[in-house]
Amino acid sequence: MVTVKVDFLKCDGEALCVDLCPVNVYDMQVISGENKAVPIRAKDCIVCMICVVNCPTNAIKVEEI
Repeated sequence: MVTVKVDFLKCDGEALCVDLCPVNVYDMQVISGENKAVPIRAKDCIVCMICVVNCPTNAIKVEEI
């Protein structure tokens, strides 16, 4: 099982994770008036870590549990 978490305070809404994720884990949603990446399909995550490595604000954490 995999957990995917986005720290909405750190997320700048640049959407690199949305663009780069090979299995479309993320969608952009308005949270507190700002666009943020939301891992709405975390169960599909293949733990490639592309999102973690490319997030410019280190807002994403992916863990296998």
